[in-house]
Amino acid sequence: MRELAVQALSSVPRGYDLLAPKFDHTPFRTPDAVLDAVESALRPMGPFATGLDLCCGTGAGTGVLTRLCGEHVTGADFSAGMLDVARERIRSDGPPVSWVRADARALPFAPAFDLVVSFGAFGHFLPRELPGLFAQVRSVLRPGGRFAFPLVAPPRPGSRGYWALLGFDTVMRVRNALWRPPFVMYYRTFRLGDVRRELVQAGFRVELYALPEFGRRRDGSPRVCLVVARTPDGPAAPGGPTEPDGAAEPDGPGGPVSRG
Repeated sequence: MRELAVQALSSVPRGYDLLAPKFDHTPFRTPDAVLDAVESALRPMGPFATGLDLCCGTGAGTGVLTRLCGEHVTGADFSAGMLDVARERIRSDGPPVSWVRADARALPFAPAFDLVVSFGAFGHFLPRELPGLFAQVRSVLRPGGRFAFPLVAPPRPGSRGYWALLGFDTVMRVRNALWRPPFVMYYRTFRLGDVRRELVQAGFRVELYALPEFGRRRDGSPRVCLVVARTPDGPAAPGGPTEPDGAAEPDGPGGPVSRG
């Protein structure tokens, strides 16, 4: 608890530097089940030559890219501590892997990637930052490239999950009102309706794919979907997308699975 308190009172990069050695043992690391489901959904959309794991953390998503991409994979994060752990943790038997310290809002890459993935980092971006963030992703993709990330359907109002996320966001807002530097991490600000609109305005075509591994809610909508934003130069994915009803609610908060 003391360590988490120190991290929470730091800046976002410094907080993750401190957390990095133990990050893979926390609930914040993206579960393997999510990584495997995303990999299975993306594989038919390939082949991919080059991939970027945006806000890679300790490299959980980077490992997925090493199995999907044939030529080269890059992990980018603004935390030097997380990158240090990722370098030690990820050993690729396939394409070479590079690690780059970079802010997702100012990516230092040319249009060199066929696939960009991100797992659970979007809570670190305020809604007003999404246009710039998505424009940056668009700028590093080759023609026909794809930007993919998983989204959990929003918890029903009044449910335990709803109150947990609301409580977390409230605590973070109080913390940021009283303490500097701010620690931006909000689970309820990444709304699918807003995200789809900003992706389209950035030049993407947006498709939603249900991840059947996580089942469906009582209303029949999927619990988790994969958002795939592609440049208009590329062909549609084999089989075409599905439209997950509940996960696509334009006003529902669709929080990221977790950072990793």
